[in-house]
Amino acid sequence: MKSQLDRMAEQHGISLTRPSPENVDVPISDETKRKILSALGVDQNSTDERPKYPPSKGIAKSYLPDFLETGRVWGVNLQLYELRSDRNWGIGDFWDLIEMVRLARSLGADFIGLNPLHAPFLAEPDRCSPYEPSNRQMLNPLYIAVDRLAGFEANETRENQLEVLRQSDLVDYVGVAKVKVPALREIWQAGRVTETADDAAFEQFILERGEVLRRHALFETLSAHMEADGKGAGWRSWPTEYQAPDSAAVSQFADPYADEIRFHMWLQWLAHKQLSEAAAVASEAGMRIGLYLDLAVGEAIDGSATWSEQEVYISDATVGSPPDPFATEGQDWHLAALHPAAIASGKEPPYRRMVIAAMHYAGAIRIDHAAALRRLFLVPLDDSPECGAYVNYPQDALMRILADASTEFECLVIGEDLGMLPEGLQGDLADAGILSYRILSYERGEDGFKPANAYPRLSLACISTHDHQTLAGWWRGADIRARETYGIVPPDISATHVDERKLERRDLKIALEDAGTEPPDRLSPATATDDKLQKLVVSAHHFIAKTPSIMVAVRLADMTGEKHPTNIPGTGDSYPNWKPKLSVLVNDLANIPLVREIAEVMQERRS
Repeated sequence: MKSQLDRMAEQHGISLTRPSPENVDVPISDETKRKILSALGVDQNSTDERPKYPPSKGIAKSYLPDFLETGRVWGVNLQLYELRSDRNWGIGDFWDLIEMVRLARSLGADFIGLNPLHAPFLAEPDRCSPYEPSNRQMLNPLYIAVDRLAGFEANETRENQLEVLRQSDLVDYVGVAKVKVPALREIWQAGRVTETADDAAFEQFILERGEVLRRHALFETLSAHMEADGKGAGWRSWPTEYQAPDSAAVSQFADPYADEIRFHMWLQWLAHKQLSEAAAVASEAGMRIGLYLDLAVGEAIDGSATWSEQEVYISDATVGSPPDPFATEGQDWHLAALHPAAIASGKEPPYRRMVIAAMHYAGAIRIDHAAALRRLFLVPLDDSPECGAYVNYPQDALMRILADASTEFECLVIGEDLGMLPEGLQGDLADAGILSYRILSYERGEDGFKPANAYPRLSLACISTHDHQTLAGWWRGADIRARETYGIVPPDISATHVDERKLERRDLKIALEDAGTEPPDRLSPATATDDKLQKLVVSAHHFIAKTPSIMVAVRLADMTGEKHPTNIPGTGDSYPNWKPKLSVLVNDLANIPLVREIAEVMQERRS
């Protein structure tokens, strides 16, 4: 017979077990149950035990354009910040994006896939993970192309600083912010003394975005003040009287900083205008999907979103994942989750506001960690991931929000359905018209890699992503070495992975041969030349292009043969995650033979 605590936990959607690295379910502790219940705001002495979720209205279909009923498309995936150009300010920007749109379209691509463009901590620029943003409803002002703004004037001293930032192989977020934000402020201050045609449009933007925009701008202003005062950019380290946006102290602070608050609203407007222009260029160029934007699974626990709307977030637990074979201690992503009882509730549900913030610009969005549509693994604050538990979310209501919004904005929805998935979720996603996300190295069963024709039609297929080595790096085992080097996986398990990779390489070669894509012979990882690895990359793209998947994404880093991974999950500050730039300029990409060859493969197989 279950205890009262177990019954209460289950009634609030808390699973009583979690997975282990040995793929065996283990029970969670009573202490974990109590902490998660507390994080959910449950009165554990109350007899009213059932959570109040929105009622289910059944599954609705997300948007699918007519041309994909029978056709297939391909596009290029990239990290916007990684783009190099001879004019940007040390970080890829919205003008670089426009140049990439034009180049990709000239190669036959129908979309450009991007990392999350959510607002970061502008007062703490080195907190640069696009998957731990400050606010998912806002955009990153560091992507504004300052030199394309009316009122911009070149400055020789600044140009010398910019050249140093451009030459760096890593994005220097602190250096970029130190140059870009003051330059933007100069334009803002100059513009306030002259009336322009844009003034009315800016005021309309403020009116439409409402209190969400005002509070974000207030947070940015207060965050910069607190950071300069040594109290940190994140609100959880601020004095108590400033930790709520409607406090008397915050109101008193806002009055003398009214102009600075409007400046941060203006930055959001500029980012909106330039991203809208990039979307318009994609449409005018004939891209049938255009921009494909990624959505993070949560927000920083001390950022703008959680400060602005504390009532809709879980405050005493963070999102992570349980222990598994590739992260034996589990992971704590330090992300705040929307409360399951609030996420789909109200006249304008928080989840809808978040997804339409991206759909305004996108022909497709990707839901990172699509398992969150049904459940999230929550880790109590200050505990290790092994002390976490799964909590259920209102899946039907969330899928209906996606369906309604995607139909309204004519925007495809892709669900990143990787890792440990709840049973039946992939079928539910397919029933809802949400595309599955298929990575070549993951599509392997007991008999080897799945043949190309086994991929589901309602899916996006790709070779690698931002969390993986390039295909050449995977072949060489660079990912295995990195996990051991950075202490993510112990040596004994790493040795097992090395043995497994030998079989994986053999099986991949068999799959490529069976598909008739002619991989190169004698491709030992220790002796493989760059030329042979490029032939392998082309062969793999032939394979992925042949799949029935209606979308195929080609990673730009695979096309340029990058040696340094974008992100090594679990490394924290020991690896410069989210900072490596491409090794070539945007304007030189069209001259790289591998770029041309892969594009020709895609056109041949998918046109």
